[in-house]
Amino acid sequence: MDKDFQYQFREPEPALADYIESIGMFFNPSDQEKEVVVMPDGRVDLFFSQTGTGTIQTLLLGLETYPEQRSVPPQTRTFVISFKPLGAEYILQQSIASLLNTAANVPDDFWDFNTDDLRDFETFHKKATQKITERLPQKTDIRKHQLFELIYTSKGEMSVAELSEKTAWNSRQINRYFNRQFGLSLKAFCTIFRFRASLEHIAQGKLFPELNFTDQNHFIKEIKKFSGVVPSELSKNQNDRFILVSVLKQR
Repeated sequence: MDKDFQYQFREPEPALADYIESIGMFFNPSDQEKEVVVMPDGRVDLFFSQTGTGTIQTLLLGLETYPEQRSVPPQTRTFVISFKPLGAEYILQQSIASLLNTAANVPDDFWDFNTDDLRDFETFHKKATQKITERLPQKTDIRKHQLFELIYTSKGEMSVAELSEKTAWNSRQINRYFNRQFGLSLKAFCTIFRFRASLEHIAQGKLFPELNFTDQNHFIKEIKKFSGVVPSELSKNQNDRFILVSVLKQR
Protein backbone atom coordinates (compact mmCIF):
# COMPACT_ATOMS: atom_id res chain seq x y z
CA MET A 1 0.00 0.00 0.00
CA ASP A 2 1.15 3.51 -0.78
CA LYS A 3 1.49 5.05 2.68
CA ASP A 4 1.73 8.62 1.42
CA PHE A 5 -1.36 8.72 -0.75
CA GLN A 6 -4.47 9.60 1.29
CA TYR A 7 -8.15 9.20 0.50
CA GLN A 8 -11.45 9.52 2.31
CA PHE A 9 -14.96 8.83 1.07
CA ARG A 10 -18.31 9.18 2.81
CA GLU A 11 -21.74 8.01 1.76
CA PRO A 12 -24.38 10.77 1.46
CA GLU A 13 -27.21 11.53 3.82
CA PRO A 14 -30.32 9.36 3.16
CA ALA A 15 -32.19 12.23 1.49
CA LEU A 16 -29.48 12.43 -1.17
CA ALA A 17 -28.90 8.70 -1.67
CA ASP A 18 -30.93 8.42 -4.88
CA TYR A 19 -28.67 10.94 -6.56
CA ILE A 20 -25.24 10.80 -4.88
CA GLU A 21 -23.04 7.78 -4.23
CA SER A 22 -20.32 9.44 -2.20
CA ILE A 23 -18.43 12.62 -1.39
CA GLY A 24 -14.69 12.19 -1.15
CA MET A 25 -11.16 13.52 -1.19
CA PHE A 26 -7.76 12.24 -2.18
CA PHE A 27 -4.44 13.87 -1.46
CA ASN A 28 -1.00 13.32 -2.94
CA PRO A 29 1.44 14.92 -0.48
CA SER A 30 4.57 13.69 -2.26
CA ASP A 31 6.73 15.56 -4.75
CA GLN A 32 5.97 13.02 -7.47
CA GLU A 33 2.90 12.21 -9.51
CA LYS A 34 0.73 9.37 -8.25
CA GLU A 35 -0.21 6.86 -10.96
CA VAL A 36 -3.76 5.52 -10.70
CA VAL A 37 -6.11 3.50 -12.89
CA VAL A 38 -9.65 4.82 -13.35
CA MET A 39 -12.10 1.99 -14.01
CA PRO A 40 -15.71 2.04 -15.22
CA ASP A 41 -17.98 2.14 -12.16
CA GLY A 42 -21.31 3.62 -13.28
CA ARG A 43 -20.68 6.98 -11.59
CA VAL A 44 -20.33 10.54 -12.83
CA ASP A 45 -17.58 12.41 -10.99
CA LEU A 46 -17.31 16.13 -10.35
CA PHE A 47 -13.75 17.02 -9.31
CA PHE A 48 -12.57 20.16 -7.52
CA SER A 49 -8.83 20.73 -7.16
CA GLN A 50 -6.69 23.72 -6.26
CA THR A 51 -3.80 24.49 -8.59
CA GLY A 52 -0.41 25.87 -7.62
CA THR A 53 -1.60 29.38 -8.49
CA GLY A 54 -4.44 29.08 -5.98
CA THR A 55 -7.25 28.91 -8.54
CA ILE A 56 -9.86 26.15 -8.46
CA GLN A 57 -10.08 23.73 -11.37
CA THR A 58 -13.42 21.95 -11.72
CA LEU A 59 -13.81 18.94 -14.00
CA LEU A 60 -16.86 16.80 -14.83
CA LEU A 61 -16.06 13.22 -15.82
CA GLY A 62 -18.77 11.21 -17.60
CA LEU A 63 -19.40 7.47 -17.56
CA GLU A 64 -16.56 5.23 -18.68
CA THR A 65 -16.50 1.96 -20.61
CA TYR A 66 -12.79 1.07 -20.36
CA PRO A 67 -9.92 1.57 -17.89
CA GLU A 68 -7.65 4.57 -18.20
CA GLN A 69 -4.28 5.36 -16.63
CA ARG A 70 -4.14 8.77 -15.00
CA SER A 71 -1.89 10.64 -12.62
CA VAL A 72 -2.59 12.75 -9.55
CA PRO A 73 -0.30 15.82 -9.49
CA PRO A 74 2.14 16.17 -6.59
CA GLN A 75 1.10 18.05 -3.47
CA THR A 76 -2.46 18.29 -4.71
CA ARG A 77 -5.69 17.79 -2.78
CA THR A 78 -8.68 16.89 -4.92
CA PHE A 79 -12.30 16.67 -3.79
CA VAL A 80 -14.96 14.73 -5.64
CA ILE A 81 -18.73 14.40 -5.69
CA SER A 82 -19.68 11.04 -7.23
CA PHE A 83 -23.14 11.20 -8.77
CA LYS A 84 -25.39 8.32 -9.60
CA PRO A 85 -26.84 8.64 -13.12
CA LEU A 86 -30.04 10.17 -11.74
CA GLY A 87 -27.90 12.77 -9.98
CA ALA A 88 -26.36 13.82 -13.27
CA GLU A 89 -29.84 14.27 -14.72
CA TYR A 90 -31.69 15.86 -11.81
CA ILE A 91 -28.98 17.61 -9.76
CA LEU A 92 -26.59 18.70 -12.51
CA GLN A 93 -29.57 18.98 -14.89
CA GLN A 94 -27.69 18.05 -18.03
CA SER A 95 -27.11 15.24 -20.46
CA ILE A 96 -23.69 13.63 -20.07
CA ALA A 97 -23.87 11.62 -23.31
CA SER A 98 -21.11 13.71 -24.90
CA LEU A 99 -18.84 13.01 -21.92
CA LEU A 100 -18.69 9.24 -22.39
CA ASN A 101 -15.03 8.28 -21.71
CA THR A 102 -14.02 11.92 -21.45
CA ALA A 103 -14.29 14.99 -19.25
CA ALA A 104 -15.13 18.66 -19.58
CA ASN A 105 -13.99 21.74 -17.72
CA VAL A 106 -16.61 23.40 -15.54
CA PRO A 107 -16.57 27.14 -14.67
CA ASP A 108 -14.20 27.86 -11.76
CA ASP A 109 -17.00 29.42 -9.72
CA PHE A 110 -19.33 26.44 -10.12
CA TRP A 111 -21.84 26.29 -7.23
CA ASP A 112 -19.92 29.17 -5.63
CA PHE A 113 -17.10 26.94 -4.41
CA ASN A 114 -14.01 28.91 -3.40
CA THR A 115 -10.57 28.15 -2.00
CA ASP A 116 -11.85 28.29 1.59
CA ASP A 117 -14.21 25.41 0.79
CA LEU A 118 -11.23 23.22 -0.20
CA ARG A 119 -9.31 23.59 3.06
CA ASP A 120 -10.27 20.16 4.42
CA PHE A 121 -12.69 17.31 3.91
CA GLU A 122 -15.26 18.35 6.51
CA THR A 123 -15.55 21.87 5.07
CA PHE A 124 -15.96 20.55 1.54
CA HIS A 125 -18.44 17.87 2.61
CA LYS A 126 -20.65 20.43 4.37
CA LYS A 127 -20.66 22.80 1.38
CA ALA A 128 -21.27 19.99 -1.15
CA THR A 129 -24.15 18.55 0.90
CA GLN A 130 -25.72 21.99 1.16
CA LYS A 131 -25.47 22.68 -2.58
CA ILE A 132 -26.89 19.27 -3.53
CA THR A 133 -29.74 19.57 -1.01
CA GLU A 134 -30.70 22.96 -2.49
CA ARG A 135 -31.03 21.29 -5.90
CA LEU A 136 -33.11 18.26 -4.96
CA PRO A 137 -35.93 17.99 -7.50
CA GLN A 138 -39.53 18.39 -6.44
CA LYS A 139 -40.75 15.92 -9.04
CA THR A 140 -39.05 13.02 -10.83
CA ASP A 141 -40.00 10.19 -13.18
CA ILE A 142 -40.93 7.22 -10.97
CA ARG A 143 -40.00 4.79 -13.77
CA LYS A 144 -36.41 6.01 -13.71
CA HIS A 145 -36.20 5.55 -9.95
CA GLN A 146 -37.62 2.03 -10.26
CA LEU A 147 -35.25 1.19 -13.10
CA PHE A 148 -32.09 2.20 -11.24
CA GLU A 149 -33.28 0.60 -8.02
CA LEU A 150 -33.65 -2.70 -9.88
CA ILE A 151 -30.24 -2.34 -11.51
CA TYR A 152 -28.57 -1.66 -8.15
CA THR A 153 -30.36 -4.37 -6.17
CA SER A 154 -29.78 -7.00 -8.89
CA LYS A 155 -26.12 -5.89 -9.23
CA GLY A 156 -26.65 -5.40 -12.96
CA GLU A 157 -27.79 -8.97 -13.56
CA MET A 158 -31.35 -8.33 -14.72
CA SER A 159 -31.89 -8.50 -18.46
CA VAL A 160 -33.22 -5.56 -20.43
CA ALA A 161 -36.47 -7.50 -20.97
CA GLU A 162 -36.91 -8.05 -17.22
CA LEU A 163 -36.21 -4.43 -16.41
CA SER A 164 -38.64 -3.31 -19.07
CA GLU A 165 -41.37 -5.60 -17.77
CA LYS A 166 -40.93 -4.63 -14.09
CA THR A 167 -40.95 -0.90 -14.82
CA ALA A 168 -43.71 -1.04 -17.46
CA TRP A 169 -41.39 0.91 -19.72
CA ASN A 170 -40.77 -0.07 -23.33
CA SER A 171 -37.20 -1.34 -23.82
CA ARG A 172 -36.70 0.81 -26.93
CA GLN A 173 -37.73 3.89 -24.98
CA ILE A 174 -35.37 2.95 -22.13
CA ASN A 175 -32.45 2.56 -24.54
CA ARG A 176 -33.33 5.83 -26.25
CA TYR A 177 -33.30 7.50 -22.82
CA PHE A 178 -29.95 5.92 -21.86
CA ASN A 179 -28.24 6.83 -25.12
CA ARG A 180 -29.58 10.37 -25.10
CA GLN A 181 -28.86 11.04 -21.43
CA PHE A 182 -25.76 8.93 -20.68
CA GLY A 183 -24.22 8.00 -24.05
CA LEU A 184 -24.53 4.21 -23.83
CA SER A 185 -27.17 1.48 -23.85
CA LEU A 186 -28.95 0.05 -20.82
CA LYS A 187 -27.25 -3.33 -21.38
CA ALA A 188 -23.81 -1.69 -21.47
CA PHE A 189 -24.54 0.13 -18.21
CA CYS A 190 -25.73 -3.10 -16.54
CA THR A 191 -22.55 -4.89 -17.62
CA ILE A 192 -20.46 -2.11 -16.08
CA PHE A 193 -22.49 -2.30 -12.89
CA ARG A 194 -21.98 -6.08 -12.66
CA PHE A 195 -18.24 -5.47 -12.96
CA ARG A 196 -18.52 -2.87 -10.19
CA ALA A 197 -20.32 -5.38 -7.96
CA SER A 198 -17.60 -7.96 -8.67
CA LEU A 199 -14.97 -5.53 -7.38
CA GLU A 200 -16.46 -5.88 -3.90
CA HIS A 201 -15.80 -9.63 -4.02
CA ILE A 202 -12.31 -9.21 -5.48
CA ALA A 203 -11.46 -6.70 -2.73
CA GLN A 204 -12.30 -9.50 -0.25
CA GLY A 205 -9.94 -11.89 -2.06
CA LYS A 206 -12.69 -13.84 -3.82
CA LEU A 207 -11.18 -14.47 -7.26
CA PHE A 208 -13.96 -16.67 -8.64
CA PRO A 209 -17.26 -15.38 -10.01
CA GLU A 210 -19.89 -14.75 -7.34
CA LEU A 211 -22.36 -13.36 -9.89
CA ASN A 212 -23.94 -14.85 -13.00
CA PHE A 213 -20.93 -15.22 -15.29
CA THR A 214 -20.89 -18.08 -17.78
CA ASP A 215 -17.68 -19.55 -16.34
CA GLN A 216 -14.30 -18.59 -14.85
CA ASN A 217 -12.87 -17.59 -18.25
CA HIS A 218 -15.80 -15.26 -18.89
CA PHE A 219 -15.30 -13.72 -15.45
CA ILE A 220 -11.57 -13.15 -16.01
CA LYS A 221 -12.15 -11.73 -19.49
CA GLU A 222 -14.72 -9.22 -18.25
CA ILE A 223 -12.62 -8.14 -15.26
CA LYS A 224 -9.64 -7.59 -17.54
CA LYS A 225 -11.77 -5.67 -20.04
CA PHE A 226 -12.83 -3.10 -17.43
CA SER A 227 -9.71 -3.00 -15.23
CA GLY A 228 -6.87 -3.86 -17.61
CA VAL A 229 -5.62 -6.69 -15.35
CA VAL A 230 -6.71 -10.16 -14.23
CA PRO A 231 -8.58 -10.58 -10.89
CA SER A 232 -5.51 -11.74 -8.93
CA GLU A 233 -3.51 -8.64 -9.87
CA LEU A 234 -6.50 -6.42 -9.19
CA SER A 235 -6.84 -7.94 -5.72
CA LYS A 236 -3.18 -7.31 -4.89
CA ASN A 237 -3.62 -3.66 -5.91
CA GLN A 238 0.05 -2.78 -5.62
CA ASN A 239 0.76 0.85 -4.65
CA ASP A 240 -2.96 1.56 -4.40
CA ARG A 241 -3.20 1.98 -8.18
CA PHE A 242 -6.88 1.03 -8.12
CA ILE A 243 -8.33 3.50 -5.63
CA LEU A 244 -11.83 2.00 -5.76
CA VAL A 245 -10.46 -1.41 -4.71
CA SER A 246 -8.53 0.25 -1.88
CA VAL A 247 -11.71 1.92 -0.62
CA LEU A 248 -13.68 -1.33 -0.82
CA LYS A 249 -11.00 -3.18 1.15
CA GLN A 250 -11.40 -0.71 4.00
CA ARG A 251 -15.13 -1.39 4.41
